[in-house]
Amino acid sequence: MIKQFLNDPKLLLNAVGEGIYGFDLSGNAVFVNPAAVRMTGWKADELLGKKIHQYHHHSHADGSPYPADECKIYCTMFDGKRREVKNEVFWRKDGTSFAVEYTSTPVYRQGELIGAVAVFRDISAQKKTQNDLKQALEQVKHLSEQLQDENNYLIEELNQDWQGSGLVGQSHVFQAMLAQIKLVSETDSTVLILGENGTGKELVARNLHRLSKRSNQAFIKVNCAAFTPSLLESELFGHERGAFTGANERRKGRFELADKGTLFLDEVAELPLEAQSKLLRVLQEQEFERVGGSTTLKVNIRVLAATNRDLWQMVQIGSFRIDLYYRLNVFPIKVPALRERKEDIPYLCTNLITQLNKRLGKQLIGLSKKAISQLQAYDWPGNIRELQNVLEREAILSKHDILKLSQPLQAGTSNVVNASFTLAEAQKQHITAVLELSNWQISGDKGAASKLGLPESTLRSKMRKLGITKNS
Repeated sequence: MIKQFLNDPKLLLNAVGEGIYGFDLSGNAVFVNPAAVRMTGWKADELLGKKIHQYHHHSHADGSPYPADECKIYCTMFDGKRREVKNEVFWRKDGTSFAVEYTSTPVYRQGELIGAVAVFRDISAQKKTQNDLKQALEQVKHLSEQLQDENNYLIEELNQDWQGSGLVGQSHVFQAMLAQIKLVSETDSTVLILGENGTGKELVARNLHRLSKRSNQAFIKVNCAAFTPSLLESELFGHERGAFTGANERRKGRFELADKGTLFLDEVAELPLEAQSKLLRVLQEQEFERVGGSTTLKVNIRVLAATNRDLWQMVQIGSFRIDLYYRLNVFPIKVPALRERKEDIPYLCTNLITQLNKRLGKQLIGLSKKAISQLQAYDWPGNIRELQNVLEREAILSKHDILKLSQPLQAGTSNVVNASFTLAEAQKQHITAVLELSNWQISGDKGAASKLGLPESTLRSKMRKLGITKNS
């Protein structure tokens, strides 16, 4: 990719968003892209052929000198090692500074080191958001200490406030996440929700929408892993009649449906590169065209995205666009794994049992103390989704209003994720198990579709795709 860049400097000079510098082995600038000019105020002709360090990397944030021989960009030119740098500043031409993150990458030709490329971005807004969040959390901590005698009462009140949302718990890590949700929900900022499978990332997204000023508008979800690349484009952007075989009428896409509301991109890491490019345009310009159409449509949406994968690692290997990564990663929220908040298990169980009573027509009161201890001793590789499945199984089997665990929670049981399964095999096993628990009833409150949280038509489609039949 770097060779391509060196052969065609126009490619990077026209790059959107990130500033890009190229250096020869003497440390002199050999190219400067428009984004770098825009961010620093230094024109390209003022920097080309000169050592950029003395212009706007000469000092640390506190004003102390930053010798050129300590500069990480120059170090890459000397030793050929790639570096990722955070918590530094670049100085503008007007004397002001801005916080940056950058990477310096060596450039080789025929095995010989010939220079380096630095890619940087202004993270001032992100730093301000982090500082605001830190101050908010400090204030929460101060109030918590001040009202220590009323701590239990305050926790109970907070849990009641979130009870209907499904987000319940009193652990420190969970309360910190709630504070982040409350803080960013008041804005239209893009949020990237990170966490393992089954931690409740969609629940976080729905509550960000519920607490936002868009709460009276649509919340539209797209599972980016559920469609083929060709169908995904139509699903996101819609299509005109005759755009492709089977397009018998015009159809609105999810972006159109989410206009003035919130669009939730679940499993965003599964987007193919072509769809990533089009998504980036919508995020930047808030406009797009339907498949097969020529009319540009404008939308006003807030985007929330979720993934259980390391997007930055995907950027490094070229399977996820770096500019899209930065667009999505405005305000990341980490959803803690259940093993990190085991003290919340009693609260979660109370909430889940209330839901099970409604779905299964039961009148369960709660769990025995022994059952709670057993649940808290387990590491929950499947997180809250696994806990929900365990409780549902026990609720179906139990003849009493106090639940006990009929099977041990340990490696080798059906509760443990089988890492050798493909995604399709795991889906097939889980759907088949729920169908058996539902006596192969698909529709209705007690049907498998309801228990799986899927529309009936979607479940039937998945059954056909996975080859699931009653006798299979």
